[in-house]
Amino acid sequence: MTTWWILGAVALLVLLIALHDLLQKRHAVLRIYPVIGHFRYLIEAIGPELRQYIVADDKEETPFNRSERSWVYATSKGQNNYFGFGTTELQYTTGYPIIKNRGLALGEHQAEYANGEKDVVPCLKVMGAAHGRRRPWRPRSVVNISGMSFGALGRNATRALNKGARLAGCYHNTGEGGFSAHHQMGAEVIWQLGTGYFGARDEDGNFSLDRLADTVAANDCIRAIEIKLSQGAKPGKGGVLPGAKVVAEIAAARGVPEGTDCISPNTHREFSDPAGMLEFIEKIAARTGLPVGVKAAIGETIFWDEVARLMRETGKGPDYIQIDGGEGGTGAAPLTYADHVSLPFKLGFQRVYRIFLEAGIVDRVVWIGSGKLGFPDRAATAMAMGCDLIAVGREAMMSVGCIQSRSCHTGHCPTGVATMDPWRQRGLDVDGKALRAATYIRGFRRELLSLAHTAGYQHPGQFTGADIELSTGVNQFTPLDEVLGYCKQPVAFDGMAGLLPGKDS
Repeated sequence: MTTWWILGAVALLVLLIALHDLLQKRHAVLRIYPVIGHFRYLIEAIGPELRQYIVADDKEETPFNRSERSWVYATSKGQNNYFGFGTTELQYTTGYPIIKNRGLALGEHQAEYANGEKDVVPCLKVMGAAHGRRRPWRPRSVVNISGMSFGALGRNATRALNKGARLAGCYHNTGEGGFSAHHQMGAEVIWQLGTGYFGARDEDGNFSLDRLADTVAANDCIRAIEIKLSQGAKPGKGGVLPGAKVVAEIAAARGVPEGTDCISPNTHREFSDPAGMLEFIEKIAARTGLPVGVKAAIGETIFWDEVARLMRETGKGPDYIQIDGGEGGTGAAPLTYADHVSLPFKLGFQRVYRIFLEAGIVDRVVWIGSGKLGFPDRAATAMAMGCDLIAVGREAMMSVGCIQSRSCHTGHCPTGVATMDPWRQRGLDVDGKALRAATYIRGFRRELLSLAHTAGYQHPGQFTGADIELSTGVNQFTPLDEVLGYCKQPVAFDGMAGLLPGKDS
């Protein structure tokens, strides 16, 4: 009898669904195919997972394929990150990079290590020294965590990344959402100021130098200030965090009223041209003593021609420039912006670096690259182009559990990384994931340093365009410096011992 009751209930449910589908007017598929039409939406919903785990080949997925994700996961867990049976890459594909090994690599007995540790690789340059800042800073790691705001990432993910950065000895960029309590887990921090000036604004939403200076004075972990002009995910596009998502923690970090829409304009109000930007930079640097840099995705370069000219003539300017690739990032964006606005990293970096090189001031800037550079081969190529530092975002997210579900903009991140949902966040263990983030950064640096030794160098910052060749056709490879149209300016290097933490000048 129980079975008949169950069957009857199921039949009634199906009938009610069918009636609903036939009467509703929103979905044509359901009106034409009642009940069974729902399977279409189910398959659509789980399509990414089907492709990710069943259908796609190891090299097919984007933005990060399965092999790339596997390398990050294995490295973050301290597991074997080797791959067997040779490469699966198509090495003759146009643009494919080859790192040239020396006839005799740098032997273990010849290699130098900062502090005697094989995964400690400080920056070759001192940020702020060229402009005489009161508090110059040598970043302790050439690999660092790029800007991802608290609010875009949940509190547990933010805390895990900051703790991981402390363990790995790298810096953690706050993203434009403000310097929050979750960025105070012990890592050195770059505080990013976007167009909303979150955390450094008055009651009317205007930039407040006093608030910025007070926060810097109260937090020694803040080592530099970053002015975000644009980002690879959506350059020139502002944003709105709906009031429903502006909970007390976010309101406190951003300096906005709780429960009201949090608006990021699409451009800065404190300046409107290169000269104004340089004055803004100098004002912040003079008050705080900190190095001040800018982050930008690159489109037209007239702006950068003018910046370089003014820097050469006035002696003012940013202490670092981070070039973000148009490959996108952690920020959600309209499809057209994600796919078609701003240049990919290599093109954007080449054009701006070359402008400063020709102006004779490239050495006054610490150059940072970001945009899918979280792998040793890409980092080596970026440093051969002129980068001094690498900043990673999505790769760092993967190290703390991101599975590339691409649901960051929905609030339904299945691993609790890019969501504020309390239930989903509780699945992310802060201390365990912090260790994984640190292990990933350390493993990355160790392999990058190993690549430098293979090329005959003590430090990856010594890579040049002559050490990389790019496929430019069938059986034809061209040195990177020929493709770029310049040779990067070498950075002074007197040995790894001179880069020990604390040696800021």
